[in-house]
Amino acid sequence: MVWMVNQQVTRGRRCRIWGVALLCWLFFMLFTPKIPVSYRHHLFADMRNFLGVPNTLNVITNFPFLIVGVLGFVLSLGGGSFFNISLRGEVWGWSLFYGGIASVAFGSAYYHLKPDDNRVMWDTLPMMIAYSSLFSSFILERLGERIGLSCLFSLLVLAVLSTSYARTFNDLRLCMTFQLIPCLAIPIMTFLFPPKYTHSRYWLWTSGVCILAKMEALADMKIYRANNYIISGHSLEHLCSAIAPVLVTVMLMQRSNRFQRLGEIKECP
Repeated sequence: MVWMVNQQVTRGRRCRIWGVALLCWLFFMLFTPKIPVSYRHHLFADMRNFLGVPNTLNVITNFPFLIVGVLGFVLSLGGGSFFNISLRGEVWGWSLFYGGIASVAFGSAYYHLKPDDNRVMWDTLPMMIAYSSLFSSFILERLGERIGLSCLFSLLVLAVLSTSYARTFNDLRLCMTFQLIPCLAIPIMTFLFPPKYTHSRYWLWTSGVCILAKMEALADMKIYRANNYIISGHSLEHLCSAIAPVLVTVMLMQRSNRFQRLGEIKECP
């Protein structure tokens, strides 16, 4: 009951936030220059080959995504048996998230074996699907199942359209903002909307890890030089990004319900 009262109080604030977000996105797309894909995007600091595997460390550092993704996907399908998941919409959201994480392992490894414009979408799309599902699961938890599922399907379509737009028009702006917005929106919304579950601090830690990973990617060569050419910033980005699904997995296993919703939908089997 408390949870439902809080939702009614914050409904107007929620509409204002979505309106501001839409205006910011329109401003960004209308008044900022295109960010084209150039050959420099495919030149990484560490391009060493070991045992005949091109760009070895950038390839093998994707392996943690496979482990965490497969494990989380299996546990998500179990519903409330392993994770504290009380709605079917949450099962869909988290299953897609872990499925996207597992797909990152294959897509990113495939791209880094031979980085070029033809393969980059296989690196980008799985990660964007994972971001979509993670953000939608957060919205579902904070704002309700209906809006969460609407965001899930809408963001998945937008992820595909953004990737297609980047490929067709040689413009990375949509893909870049698509990956950045959840990292910024989740911390802000954490303080604006009441959580249904405990252990909500894990959302902040996850956002922090994602932002740190992006910074490591930007400092690819600087990090590589700083540690005497042992591991590059891009490889560290892979390892750091893999910590994010680990954090949410721990959250899902430890959290418990804070409030009981009015007319709660029956628990998943």
